[in-house]
Amino acid sequence: MSNTASFLAGCTTMAAALAAFVALAGAKTPATAHFDTITVGRINVEEPDGTKRLVISNRTQFPGLFYRGQEVSRPDRRSSAGLLFVNDEGTESGGLIWGGAETGDGKLSSSLHLSFDRFRQDQTLALEQNDDEHSSRAGVTVNDMPDWRVSSIEDLQAFSAQASKLSLSEREAYLRRKQDDGMIGHHRVYLGTTEDRSSTLQLRDGQGRVRMQLLVTVEGTPEIRMLDEGGRVVKTVTSDGR
Repeated sequence: MSNTASFLAGCTTMAAALAAFVALAGAKTPATAHFDTITVGRINVEEPDGTKRLVISNRTQFPGLFYRGQEVSRPDRRSSAGLLFVNDEGTESGGLIWGGAETGDGKLSSSLHLSFDRFRQDQTLALEQNDDEHSSRAGVTVNDMPDWRVSSIEDLQAFSAQASKLSLSEREAYLRRKQDDGMIGHHRVYLGTTEDRSSTLQLRDGQGRVRMQLLVTVEGTPEIRMLDEGGRVVKTVTSDGR
C-alpha cells in the first residue's frame, strides 16, 4: 500500500472511532460519579421521562408549584431554601423549607416547615418551628383537607387569587364560606408549644373549632378544657379536681 493510501486508511479508521465515541458520549447511559464536594444552586431529581420527583434548591432558584407534570409560577416562594417532594404524576406532595436571619434593625426570625400533602391537595401533616424576637413556637399540626375531586390545589389557587382582590372583612367572609362549603380544609389537631410557652394538645371538630384542650402552663399548672361551638369553655378539669 502506498503512503497516501495508508494515510487515507488511517484517517478513515480514526474518523470511524471518533464517530463511535461521540455516539457513546451523547447516549444516556447509566453512570456513577464520586465527588468530595459539589456546590450548586439547585438539583432536580427526575425520572427517565423527565418527571421531577425531588427538587433541592437555594432561595433564589426555588421552584413554583408542580401540578400534573407542569410547573406553575409562585413568585412568593423566594423567601426560603429547601426541598420539594413530587409524586409519580408530577404533582407536589410536600416539602421541607427553612430560613433564619437578623434584619438591619436587630429583629430576628427563624423558621422550619416540613409538610406532607393529600393527593392533589394541600398539606395534611406539618411539623413547624417559628421563632422571632417576641416568641417561639413549635409543634405538629394535622389538617383535614377535602378530596381533590371536591376541591383541588388548582381550586385553592383560584380561591386565593379571588380573596386577594377583596377587603380584609370581605376576604374573611369569602374564605369562611368556602370552608363552610367544604372547599377549604380545617385544622383538626395541634400538639406543641404556644407563644406564652405553654404546652398543649388541641382537638378540633370538622369545622375547625377547638372542642377540647389539654394544657400545661410554663409554671407547671395542668388543665383540661372542653369548649362549645362558640369557643366558650363549658367545663374545666384541674389537678385539684375542680
